[in-house]
Amino acid sequence: MGCDGGTIPRRDELVRLKKKPEVKDKDSERLYRWRHCSLTQQKLQQPIVMCGLGRLYSKSNIIEQLLEKTPMPESCSHIKGLKDIKDLKLTANPSYSPEDDKNAPFICALIGLEMSGQFRFVALWTCGCVFSERALKQLKSNICNICQTPYSEQDVVILNGNEEDVDMMRTRMEARNARMKAAKKDKKLKVKTEIPESSTSTFVKPSTSKEPEEIKKEPKPSSSKLPMVANPSVIAARKREIITDMIGSDPNCKKAKKDYSVKNDPKATEVYKSIFTSHESEQTQNRAHWITYNPFYN
Repeated sequence: MGCDGGTIPRRDELVRLKKKPEVKDKDSERLYRWRHCSLTQQKLQQPIVMCGLGRLYSKSNIIEQLLEKTPMPESCSHIKGLKDIKDLKLTANPSYSPEDDKNAPFICALIGLEMSGQFRFVALWTCGCVFSERALKQLKSNICNICQTPYSEQDVVILNGNEEDVDMMRTRMEARNARMKAAKKDKKLKVKTEIPESSTSTFVKPSTSKEPEEIKKEPKPSSSKLPMVANPSVIAARKREIITDMIGSDPNCKKAKKDYSVKNDPKATEVYKSIFTSHESEQTQNRAHWITYNPFYN
């Protein structure tokens, strides 16, 4: 049997036993749920959001999934738009570091408990504030102590709860959605009832200084005396004619006429005339004019 040398075999070495199922580490599973996105199973990144069932997501992952228009997994099938998620207002843990696996990245804003899964945490759907369930039980009023926003029992969402908590959150989510739909219908009915009342209001004519008899005596303009609207091209041609007439009559605008020449202008100097090609000095030279000089053509 190969047991020479004085070795004593054990029973599990000789008899095949059934393998026991692997036991999950509850602590590691708990930390994984609180530090990873429920949609992509990647590490949570700010901004962090929650759904109506209390699961945590990275907002960027939800937006990418909605833009791609791919069907959501069964666990996230209730998320159909950004209205089905809520941004969370989390309080950072000052003693947390990215390389530390013991401390949680967030804590309760009221009593300082770590948000690691050891303590139950809740969030309010109205404002998104997050604190521990122990702190919520100590609050006697239905007003958030962080941002002073009123809330009801249906707005309290348990984060990463068990199966019973998820069923309760589902009923609260359905009741909250029904309440929002009813509020929208009431707003539409109010708008429809206000429009006819404003349209049937009496119209008051503006008061005039003239008496009604004087108004009746004023002659109405006849259609024959109304000015005819001319063609735009005709108006432009008429403007050009007016400008040319003004140039001919104004002595300061004589240079704009076609028959004007610098050579025959008595007020122009010889230096000014020499610039132009009509000057006598330009008629005798063989090369190009100095203003339009080009070495390639000289």
